[in-house]
Amino acid sequence: MKARILGLATVVAMAMVVAGCGKKAEQPAEQPSAPAAPAATVNPATAGTITGTVKLIGTAPKMPIIKMGADPACEKNNKGPVHSDEVVVGKDNVLANVVVFIKSGLGNYSYPAPSQPATLDQKGCMYYPHVVCLMVGQQFQVINSDALTHNIHVMPKDNREWNESQPQGAQPIDKDFARPEMAIPVKCNIHPWMKAYINVFSNPYFAATGDDGTFTLKDVPPGTYTVEAWQEHYGTVDQQVTVGAKESKTVDFSFKASQ
Repeated sequence: MKARILGLATVVAMAMVVAGCGKKAEQPAEQPSAPAAPAATVNPATAGTITGTVKLIGTAPKMPIIKMGADPACEKNNKGPVHSDEVVVGKDNVLANVVVFIKSGLGNYSYPAPSQPATLDQKGCMYYPHVVCLMVGQQFQVINSDALTHNIHVMPKDNREWNESQPQGAQPIDKDFARPEMAIPVKCNIHPWMKAYINVFSNPYFAATGDDGTFTLKDVPPGTYTVEAWQEHYGTVDQQVTVGAKESKTVDFSFKASQ
């Protein structure tokens, strides 16, 4: 009898062990993540400025004349030959249409989008400006100053693609961009030589050089930054700069013509 009771107890114990092995170990409860630190605002009393000039080192390439014969109205809208604006070099080899911006180092700041729209015009069967810069959420407005129909085909990778025609005298086309993205190509499906680039940023520290090759980044908070210059033909060049309180720093960039 004793042996029978002992055997039964052994069976029960083994069943309990098996049941215990089959049971999943209890996972510790997830701890709530710490709330994100509130975004800071730039103090204008301590903000500085970054300025500079972009130049081309070497002999500037000769840009081809754009052939607009497929649409006589386009030729008529221009007083003389129109050259490609892929590389625009001015006096002393300064470079136009170079986008200069703070690439990294800004930290946790918040920046409202500007209330004024960034504009792309179609004039003389060309896009003006050749490079457009704006912030996420800022209005992007396309206008047609020509007396003929154009087409605007915007081809981003990280934002929504769109393709619309704009007849003579039509209302402006209003769009915006949800995410930062560099060098978004724009083309006209009617006039294939028409090309431009859109650059969308999450902060206001960007500029496109004009005919004098200069740029200015205003209201920069004190800190150490990587500043990048982008040109569609020559690529990018980076420099590091430290801006102190109320300090103005000069950062010049150069691209080699052989690139």
